[in-house]
Amino acid sequence: MKIVFSLGGSVIIPDKVDLDYLEKFKKLILKLKKKHKIIIVTGGGKTARNYISALEQEGLDKKTLAYIGIFTTRLNARLVAALFKLRTVPSTEKQFYNMAKKERLIVTGALGFHPKMTSDGTAAEIASKIRADLFINVTNVNGLYNKDPKIFKNTSLIRNISFKDFYKKAKKIKFRAGQHFVLDEIAAKIIYAKKIKTAIANRSTKNIERIVEEKKFLGTLIA
Repeated sequence: MKIVFSLGGSVIIPDKVDLDYLEKFKKLILKLKKKHKIIIVTGGGKTARNYISALEQEGLDKKTLAYIGIFTTRLNARLVAALFKLRTVPSTEKQFYNMAKKERLIVTGALGFHPKMTSDGTAAEIASKIRADLFINVTNVNGLYNKDPKIFKNTSLIRNISFKDFYKKAKKIKFRAGQHFVLDEIAAKIIYAKKIKTAIANRSTKNIERIVEEKKFLGTLIA
């Protein structure tokens, strides 16, 4: 299979670099790589939001803030790639797709310099263009909830949702650089249009492996 991971920045750096987790994730990916082609797209997470929040206070324009977010995803990509001893991290679409023709494992941040480009959007676009069999969004919550679990107490995990219904939910979230939602509108629109099987799940490596094995998992399946 061809599998694309959107690895949330909040998973990579909750407060500081979570090396223990990244080593577990690395072990899983190297195992999966034996049978599958793997693409990992890293998010900016708290690091991006901290940078953007500080610069917003200085009144910087939205385009500059978006670029800061993009560069933060690439910094995190360098970190993760280094753990896999990968020397090259693509920064353009052309560079990425040239690598994708021959490499079985690629780590990248957001590609290009579009003001509304996100790591989720990059991951979904890659999944579309390489015709991925599976798109997995690894985040710091169990999946999609009917209400924000960080704000409300009585919430329910949505285990299954259609492409169309998920897109309806995602497009209600107004874009801003460094935004935090399980999967943003750009990605939701792509997976809806291309009908890309997508799973949203927490960072548990055992749970992620169950998704790949098409077993019951804790999270949300968009199909």
